Amino acid sequence: MVATSFKSAAESYRIPPTLWPEEPTFYAYKRVLIWTPFPRYFANSIVVSGCTSLFSTLIGTLAGYACSRFYIRGKRWFLGAVLATQMLPGVLLVGPYFRVLSKIGLYDTLAGLILAFTSITLPFSIWMMKGFCDTVPRELDEAAFVDGCSYFGVFARVIVPLIGPGMVATVIFAFLLAWGDLLWSACLIASTSKRTVTLVLSQMVTEYRVMWPELMAGSLIAALPPVLLYLILQKYLVRGLTAGAVKG
Repeated sequence: MVATSFKSAAESYRIPPTLWPEEPTFYAYKRVLIWTPFPRYFANSIVVSGCTSLFSTLIGTLAGYACSRFYIRGKRWFLGAVLATQMLPGVLLVGPYFRVLSKIGLYDTLAGLILAFTSITLPFSIWMMKGFCDTVPRELDEAAFVDGCSYFGVFARVIVPLIGPGMVATVIFAFLLAWGDLLWSACLIASTSKRTVTLVLSQMVTEYRVMWPELMAGSLIAALPPVLLYLILQKYLVRGLTAGAVKG
């Protein structure tokens, strides 16, 4: 990908192909970043993926805490239904989502796309956060109640600090799913100004040719946010998973 992104269009089609560019050029990067609205598409993906990961983690953590700590009639059926939604393929769901978003006026909007992605990632988030909440001893809740904490105080001051690794994993999962999706973006977005990075990259594969240098340059730029997100959150994930692993 790196080598092809620095090749000219002629060299990228050369047979036999060259492993390294003979005359490196930034032409593909200039065309992607300056001559096209790629930065706008990049910003759209950042907004959609960031909001999806935020909402999915927040709602999933609250729902997981409720399912872990409170008696709810039919809780097992609810969790089973939540898990069953993960078995439905996206191709089967995109049609109903299109109809629903059209009815409520959210078709061809970033808000509608965020809502769709959040509903897709939420089942995983609920199950993930419930599992982490179950690992927190209830004695800590009781001690916090004795100190005068409310249920929300216990959640904010006791539960959340201890389930940090689960929240980090949920953030990464939701962000990557929304960032790399193509099907939902193609079906729920029609305006050119609201396209996401993956949708734009797919359009570089045309009917008669593939713009290899531009495609590789755009793919490298699009790979930066997931890589940076993982590098930033990795230490928090590892720190939480290894906390208390060694006594003394």
